[in-house]
Amino acid sequence: MGYDVDGSRWISTRLWSLPFLAEAEQVSSLRRALRTHLECWGLQELRDAAELCVSELVANVIKHVGPGTPSTLVVSLNSTHLRIAVHDPDPRALPTLVRAGVEAEAGRGMALIEAVSDRWGVDLSGDRKATWCELRVSAGRVGRHAALPRLARAADLLSLYGGVVSPPLGPGQSRLGTAVARDAAIGIITDLLYWCRVYGRDADDVLDQAQVHFEAETEARFP
Repeated sequence: MGYDVDGSRWISTRLWSLPFLAEAEQVSSLRRALRTHLECWGLQELRDAAELCVSELVANVIKHVGPGTPSTLVVSLNSTHLRIAVHDPDPRALPTLVRAGVEAEAGRGMALIEAVSDRWGVDLSGDRKATWCELRVSAGRVGRHAALPRLARAADLLSLYGGVVSPPLGPGQSRLGTAVARDAAIGIITDLLYWCRVYGRDADDVLDQAQVHFEAETEARFP
């Protein structure tokens, strides 16, 4: 989970995947799904490039592996890049970068991806492969997204302790939801203090160091 662009509510920023059959008719649905996630993540400026990459990655599977191939679209976001990957079950059919002529009607797929993305590649794993590309998140958003891994872990812990799926932090949220999230956070900290005592750690020192790390990170990201 993570904050949205104005920090008022929580949105999902976890890796998400969507199984599909590699057919031309599926491309529009995949583009719509990706568009929705980009809007939730506040990355509308990447929409055109991201949708182009999805189209070309799927077209690559259709052409080189075969129509109807069971595939999966996987999208993730970190502090600097949006990664788009298409997984398929044929590690032998590797994509190649072809410099097609200006009048060519085919063979432009990976060249287009290289042109609009920051980088691309192929990961091989057993009997599968993942062809991926990454789009750079604009500099103005790097600081905001840099804390997402910590926010995601915190959301997971809150959910584990209090059943809080979306911690209500924004205006208009229920007091009950806020209380549940607060109590879950208190429970997490209390358990960590127990852990410090059992394993002979100085709880005050641990809390002090955590505060120092927190202040250093927030000052670096939001000077």
